Amino acid sequence: MKITDIIKRGKPTLSFEVFPPKTDSALEGVRAAAAEIAGLSPAYMSVTYGAGGSTAGYTAEIASSLLALGTTPLAHLTCIGASRESIREKLTDLRARGVENVLALRGDLPEGIDGNALSFRHASDLAEEICSFGGFCIGGACYPEKHPESTDSDSDVEALAVKVASGCSFLTTQMFFDNSILYNFLYRLLRRGIDVPVVAGIMPVTNAAQIKRICSISGAALPARFLRIVERYGDNPAAMKQAGIAFATEQIVDLYANGVSAVHVYSMNKPDVAAAIYANLSEILA
Repeated sequence: MKITDIIKRGKPTLSFEVFPPKTDSALEGVRAAAAEIAGLSPAYMSVTYGAGGSTAGYTAEIASSLLALGTTPLAHLTCIGASRESIREKLTDLRARGVENVLALRGDLPEGIDGNALSFRHASDLAEEICSFGGFCIGGACYPEKHPESTDSDSDVEALAVKVASGCSFLTTQMFFDNSILYNFLYRLLRRGIDVPVVAGIMPVTNAAQIKRICSISGAALPARFLRIVERYGDNPAAMKQAGIAFATEQIVDLYANGVSAVHVYSMNKPDVAAAIYANLSEILA
């Protein structure tokens, strides 16, 4: 099923993310975790793609296994450094496996590489290629607090408009911890005429060590009440995990209550975290 059809049903949806292993030896563990999360009957599950396509085969394989379990997969695909032929090979493989949904991503630009010499310079270029290939529901990523490489919020929104024009029929946000930031972002999109569905990305922070990495990747602002939670419970792993799940749940409830019906949880291959959040929302999702 296509992600846009799932989202447009008009009821709250909850989806989860898994990331493939880097080695064959870890594949079965990731597959088992993915199957356990799939057992929660999420709206869909996304499968990430390693830097430079390092987990490309695993991404397709796990997406295919989710499909076999009756769960709609969303396969990530990055294009930086890729040729058109290699992208089409990957799309052919996904299509053969029955995968209908692709999240089009640029990927990180390697140091010393001239971006102007690449076949795909932007995620919008990849979206256009996938659209030309045909048969996929295409998603794009967005940053409520501005992409780290954008000069300002207006240019960032303009880049999203290009993504949508290139074939992205829905957008998924990078993690954020203050819902007012998302609401302001959604207003800016509508003002620009971007009216595709936006899936809110939520990261449950279950240990204090995640904070530095989160900030370096997303540039997300950390509200004072969140920092107080980390300060108070960061040295107590069990308490921090419970508090992080509670904070994420509160965010999601507020999003649903304010009309944001699609939420995607960056569950980090942790079935217990996914299950706890799902249990907290069971009646809301019923």
